[in-house]
Amino acid sequence: MPIRGRVALVTGSSRGIGRAIAIALAEAGADVAVHYLRRADEGRAVAHAIETKGRRSVAFQGDVTHEADVAALCANVEASLGPIDILVNNAGMAQPYTLDELTAARFDETIATNLRSAFLVTSAVVPSMRARRFGRILFISSVAARIGGIIGPHYAASKAGMIGLMHGYASQLASEGITANAICPALVQTEMLANNARARPEVLPVGRFGRPKEVASVAVMLASNGSVTGQSVQVDGGLYPT
Repeated sequence: MPIRGRVALVTGSSRGIGRAIAIALAEAGADVAVHYLRRADEGRAVAHAIETKGRRSVAFQGDVTHEADVAALCANVEASLGPIDILVNNAGMAQPYTLDELTAARFDETIATNLRSAFLVTSAVVPSMRARRFGRILFISSVAARIGGIIGPHYAASKAGMIGLMHGYASQLASEGITANAICPALVQTEMLANNARARPEVLPVGRFGRPKEVASVAVMLASNGSVTGQSVQVDGGLYPT
């Protein structure tokens, strides 16, 4: 398999979609660096789960909105597992705000957590990918980038920005063996979803919430494919047909 023996970094992988992607990549043969911000026990548990599948794994803490933390994170991953071949930009926040509640500070926090972090981590790993002429970069965006969603314009803007970032990298790196793609889930059964009272499964044509493993399977497919690049794959239960 193209993934076997590769090194992956999945940001925000101590729980939810990130956790599912980290484990799925390991099942496909990758060694996986687990990243977390606050939940050390959960991060280490994911790393242990990966090791039980016969792959190497380490868990690292860091705030990926800060350049110094990102530099340390990537250096630690490379020292422990080797150069990063697969990057999954999954770290993010989804705090719902009404229009009256949304302030400039809350908007900036969301952009930093969801979009700036993806830029910083991608910028840190791309030089090594270019030197080796291989890389797979994934951005976990959202169907909110297309339709606005139920969290608020701050979240929709941050996720739309990830798609623009993806297109920028895809167009400039394709000739160097590096692909960039986005995955756009909708209403996936995670802790973030449970905290949003407006989330209802009946709004999806499939009639149920998505599952983290369903997003993870798409991540594995994109990481395995050297021809698909510049694409946004909807994993949204038919909410936004393309």
